[in-house]
Amino acid sequence: MTLDAERVSTVTFDSYSTLVDVDAAEQALAERVDDPEPVSKLWRSRSLEYTFVANQVDAYQPFYEMNRDALQYALDAHDADIGTDERDEILAVYHELDVFDDVRDGIERLRDGGYDCYVVSNGDPEMLESMVEHADIGDLLEDTVSADEIRTFKPAADLYRHAAGRTGTPIDEIAHVTAGWFDVMGAKHAGMQSVWVDRKGSPWETFGGEPDLTIETFFELADALGV
Repeated sequence: MTLDAERVSTVTFDSYSTLVDVDAAEQALAERVDDPEPVSKLWRSRSLEYTFVANQVDAYQPFYEMNRDALQYALDAHDADIGTDERDEILAVYHELDVFDDVRDGIERLRDGGYDCYVVSNGDPEMLESMVEHADIGDLLEDTVSADEIRTFKPAADLYRHAAGRTGTPIDEIAHVTAGWFDVMGAKHAGMQSVWVDRKGSPWETFGGEPDLTIETFFELADALGV
C-alpha cells in the first residue's frame, strides 16, 4: 500500500459503479431487448468514450445527454427496434440505481472518523441529486461536485483541481475513491491519492502505474485510514 493515510483529510467518491450499481440498467433493457448484455456493455463503454472525445474536441454536453446518445447507438448497433419513449424509460433508470451494500455504513464510518466526504462525478447536477437521494447518503456528504460545473469530464486534470478548490482541500490531501481505472489515473495525475474499488475481482490495467490503495469495500478504506 502506498496510500499516505496521515496526509488524507478529505475523501471524494465517484458515483456510477462506485456508489451505485449501473448493472441495474441491464434489467431495464432486459424487459425490452432479447439479448440485453451486449447492448448494456456497448451503452456503458460508448458513454465513456463520448466523454473522452468530448474533452478533446470541445463537444461538451451534460452526461445525461451523453448517456442518451450512447444508448441510442447501442440500440441501433444491435438492431433493437425501440422508440424514443421506451429508450427514455430505460435511460431514466440512472435516476434510481441501487446503492452498494457497504456504501452508507462505509461513508458514515469515514465521516465519523473526521473525514469530509464528497462526490466528484461526470454526472450532471440533476443526476447526482437523484442518485444521492435514492442512495440515502445526503446526510453523510458535504457536497457533490459535477463535471458540468466546468464542462469538462474525467480524467482531465482540470476537474480534479476544480474539486480540490470546491472542497477547500490541498489536492494531495484528497483520497479519490473510484471503480473506474481511468478515474484512478486521472486523480493520480492531478495530484490526488487514488483508491481503486475493485468489487468484481478485475485485473488492474497494464499501463499507467498502480492505485495507491485497492479495496473491495469501503470498510477497507476506513481500516486503512484507522477509523
